Amino acid sequence: MLRSEWWRSAVIYQVYPRSFSDSNGDGLGDLPGITQRLPTIRDLGVDALWLSPFYTSPQKDAGYDVADYRDVDPRFGTFADFDALVAEAHRLDLRLIVDLVPNHTSDQHVWFQQALAAGEGSPERARYLFRDGAGPDGDTPPNNWESVFGGPAWTRVPRPDGTPGQWYLHLFDTSQPDLDWENPWVREQFHDILRFWLDRGVDGFRVDVA
Repeated sequence: MLRSEWWRSAVIYQVYPRSFSDSNGDGLGDLPGITQRLPTIRDLGVDALWLSPFYTSPQKDAGYDVADYRDVDPRFGTFADFDALVAEAHRLDLRLIVDLVPNHTSDQHVWFQQALAAGEGSPERARYLFRDGAGPDGDTPPNNWESVFGGPAWTRVPRPDGTPGQWYLHLFDTSQPDLDWENPWVREQFHDILRFWLDRGVDGFRVDVA
């Protein structure tokens, strides 16, 4: 079997950091807590650990609203904690897979904040799916798509002068604007994100809502 296909027959154990193991008594699970429990996970006969989102996030959707793909949410620890988790997992012959959420970002992500500030027709807005509204005043969503979470899949934003502006697509929550994967800049950013975590020792990714 090719080395790249180890996951086809692996036993993979999912861990949700927030609720798994609290190492410091603050009421939230964290990365050091996971590291402490790795021998127990290994003893279950597990081949790999699948780590749910631990990135910086407002936590409006359990961490799947990512505000920074290249940072550890301080609720869960630090880069040193993450590196220690990777090292201990590998010492125990466990591989580590991390969640990647490429469909959308948090509305608090710097990319989206830049898109709002830059205005209509800008390269920053082209990272997302902004569209003009329907109707003579643009006050109707561009189409009748619905969000997975219910309600319209479009939300209108104001222009810098405060007047009603374009609409952005969010197939999930309003706080999760969809990225435009036709944009080469977006694809390049995610190539860099993959490389960033691979360079830190991650063995693979579980891609969510691609």
